[in-house]
Amino acid sequence: MPKILIVGAGQSGLQLGLSLLEHDGYEVTVMSARTPDEIRAGRVMSTQCMFHLALQHERDHGLNFWEAETVKVEGLGVSIAAPDSSRALDWVGKLDNYAQSVDQRVKMAGWLEKFEERGGKLIIHGVTTSDLNSLAGMYDLVVVAAGKGELVQLFDRIPELSPYTQPQRALSLAYVHGLKPRPEHPDFSAVRFNIIPGIGELFIIPAYTLSGNCEILFFEGIPGGPLDVFTDNPHPQEHLDRILALMKQYLPWEYDRATEVELTDARATLAGGYTPVVRNAVGELPSGHAVLGMADVVVANDPITGQGSNNASKCAASYLDSILENGDKPFDRQWMKSAFDTYWEYAQHVTIWTNAMLQPPPPHVLEIIGTAGVKPEVARRFANGFQDPSDFQHWFLDPEKAAAYLAGV
Repeated sequence: MPKILIVGAGQSGLQLGLSLLEHDGYEVTVMSARTPDEIRAGRVMSTQCMFHLALQHERDHGLNFWEAETVKVEGLGVSIAAPDSSRALDWVGKLDNYAQSVDQRVKMAGWLEKFEERGGKLIIHGVTTSDLNSLAGMYDLVVVAAGKGELVQLFDRIPELSPYTQPQRALSLAYVHGLKPRPEHPDFSAVRFNIIPGIGELFIIPAYTLSGNCEILFFEGIPGGPLDVFTDNPHPQEHLDRILALMKQYLPWEYDRATEVELTDARATLAGGYTPVVRNAVGELPSGHAVLGMADVVVANDPITGQGSNNASKCAASYLDSILENGDKPFDRQWMKSAFDTYWEYAQHVTIWTNAMLQPPPPHVLEIIGTAGVKPEVARRFANGFQDPSDFQHWFLDPEKAAAYLAGV
C-alpha cells in the first residue's frame, strides 16, 4: 500500500488528501501546523473566489459542504476610475455558472475534520526541512503543499518563467458585513474589479465567512503608491478605516455602498505581498530523497486574477489523476516531473495572463474592455475566462487575435 505524506493543509493539500482517501490502497497522512479550532480562531488567510471548473472538483469528491449557504457569484464587473474619481467605464458580464468564495478558515478547518473522519492520518506539527529530511524515507511519495515557510526553498526558481523578482502589488484586505447591494444589478451578486490607472485595483468579492455571508474589500496597490499604506500592520479597525478612506478618495461609487460596513470579526484583515514565481517541481532533501512541490509552492501568481484557490484545486485534481495512473510503480523523479508537466499544460496559461495583467494595459486590451461596455458577449467572454484562463490566448493576449475577434462580434 503506497504511503503518501502531504505537508500543508490548504486547498491543494487537503483536496488531494481527501480525494485520495476515496480510493482503496493508499495510506494518506497530512501534516498541518494548526488544529481546526486554531484555524477557525486565526486571522483570515487570503481572498478566494472559486469559479465553476474548480468548484466542480470539490463537488466531484463530495467536498462542497457550504454550497447551500454561500452567496452565489453570478457575474464579474469592471469599472475604471477617471482622474477626477468619476467612473470612466462600468459594465458587468454574467458567468455561465456561478462562482463561490468560502473563507479558508471555514473550509480548511472543516476539511481537516472530514479528513480524519474519512480515515486519513492527521499530524499537527509545523514542518522544517530538517523534519522532512527525517520523515521522507518513511513514505513512498512526499508532496509539499505548504506555500509559505522554509520548505519552499527546496524548489529552485526558474528564471525564464519568472520575470519578477519582487512583489508587484501591495495587498490589503478586510472581510466586512453591511455592504449595500450594487445599484446597477441589485438582483445578483458579482465580483467587482475597479481599476485606478497608475495606482492599483480594488476587488469586491462576495463571500461566506464564520458569521455568514459577507464581502471582501481587497486593494492591490502598486508598490510605493498611495495604496501602499499598510506596512505598519495597523489595528484591524484602523486597517478598515484606511481602506474606506481610499475608497472614498478614489472610488466614491463603491464607498457609497460601504458607509455602514463593519469587520466580520477581530481577525478579518490582512496585508502583505509576494513575488510571482515558477519553480522546479522536484525538490531534493539533504538525504537525497526527492519531494514533489504542489500548487503555489511551485507556481505562485499575483492574486490580481483571482486564480490562487482555482489553481490549487486544479493542481490537486491533476496530481490525483497522475497518482492513480501510476498504480504500483515508484513515485520517482521522472514521475514527479511528468505529473507537474501535465499540470503545467494548463497552469502556464494562468501565469502568462496574470503576469500580463500586472502591466499597464496595452491598446488592444483597452479596446476590449471598452467594447465590453457596449457588447455583452465580449463582457461575458471576459468574465468566463476567469474559470478557464487558457481561453485568453485565443483572443485577449495577442493584438492581432483581439482585432480579429472584435471584428467578428
